[in-house]
Amino acid sequence: MDDERFDEPDDSSNEDQEESFAELFESYSAGMNDDIRVGDKIHGKIISITDKAVFVDTGTKADGIVELDELRDDQGQLPYAVGDALDLFVVQANESEIRLSKAIAGVGGLNMLKEAFANAIPVEGKVIQTIKGGFQVEVLKRRAFCPISQIDTQYVENGDLYVGQTYEFRITRLAEGGRNIVLSRRDLLEIELQKVRQAFMQELAVDQVYSGRVTRLMPYGVFVELVPGVEGMVHISELSWSRLDKPEDAVSPGDKIEVKVLRIEPGQKQIKISLSAKQVGGKVVRCAPFGAFVELRPGIDGLVHISEMSYTKRVLNPQDIVQPGQMISVMVKEVDTAKRRISLSIRDAEGDPWVDVSDKFTVGQKVGATVEKKEKFGIFVTLTPGIVGLLPKSVLKESPNAGRIETLKPGDAIDVVIAAIKADERKISLGLTDSDGEDNWRNFAPKAESKSTGNSAMGSLGEMLNEALKKGK
Repeated sequence: MDDERFDEPDDSSNEDQEESFAELFESYSAGMNDDIRVGDKIHGKIISITDKAVFVDTGTKADGIVELDELRDDQGQLPYAVGDALDLFVVQANESEIRLSKAIAGVGGLNMLKEAFANAIPVEGKVIQTIKGGFQVEVLKRRAFCPISQIDTQYVENGDLYVGQTYEFRITRLAEGGRNIVLSRRDLLEIELQKVRQAFMQELAVDQVYSGRVTRLMPYGVFVELVPGVEGMVHISELSWSRLDKPEDAVSPGDKIEVKVLRIEPGQKQIKISLSAKQVGGKVVRCAPFGAFVELRPGIDGLVHISEMSYTKRVLNPQDIVQPGQMISVMVKEVDTAKRRISLSIRDAEGDPWVDVSDKFTVGQKVGATVEKKEKFGIFVTLTPGIVGLLPKSVLKESPNAGRIETLKPGDAIDVVIAAIKADERKISLGLTDSDGEDNWRNFAPKAESKSTGNSAMGSLGEMLNEALKKGK
């Protein structure tokens, strides 16, 4: 039998395998935990959840661990699931473990405070009381001070509202072996607000509609806060379709309004955002007997009540004015966040025709009009859409053409003369032109003037109606 021969082990091959394994291990280990330091902010996804802890992928060979209780909401529930991403701070790191936290809290020593100070790790603190210039805050069982200007991003009028609350703070001063600790909550809020602002500015676009809060009133318009730290300006001409003498005739500080972006322009210090409250538009999504629901933007609807649909005519059925799917202009009348209701107006968006009635008509002006309806005391006549005047019975009786005028039906044309204007009472009294009775309106007007107590030189329509009714009897 031939001798069996076996190959001798190749020492060089073993050396290569050992070297390759070493390289793999080194590449696996390199740049992992060594790059994780206390104070680093980790953005990682949840990989598992136990009854006491949540494990997070840190991008290293060691997973991060955060206590489950720290992530619970106010109702004691965990609002996260496997796969959700979290932003956490490294509070402890070694070769085998990375401890994560939303903020340093509980009982800790001076070294933990030093780490938080050196690495800008938030610490949890409870506001104990107000003191001169700020607040006494308890942090890791130590007394700290937060200046009143650093407790919030807004001006603080009532410091007592913060007492008893627990917040996250950043240590801005740590001296005298932990006996002198100064905190700032504002720094952390500003960081979060900056993220909100950046995200908002990325989505900001012309013609978009946003909800905002009126912050300041100026003679030329109002400033509206779209998100904290981002304001736009609504010029007084864009507040209402009706003419305004001053912005406070339309809005007040603190009001929540819907606005449309008109322009986005670069400024010296920040972007200028021009807004409009009167040009807010939407799509009719549904009609009801009492009005129409309008979608201002996805998920946000408002109601145009039937009484807010027209100044020019009486509306009995909303579908006489609008149809589902129709794009319309609306004016936001009121935003009730508590009841999640937005009240809209079509008629205000179109404009109140009585606002500038004194500019449209003058006493003695001849106007071609249309008969609206007849009553015992006179004829109502439409001068322009939304503007109706009264031709009193007494004027008709003095006209040589009274019989012909009495035969007119609604919709028929008639020439009239403006006898008196009472814009604040939305009333206009009319007379007849020379062709229908010379000087009829002049003969009627002085009688009203002698009893006038209002602003109009021709007296109030109510007084003229009373006189007309007496003559009618």
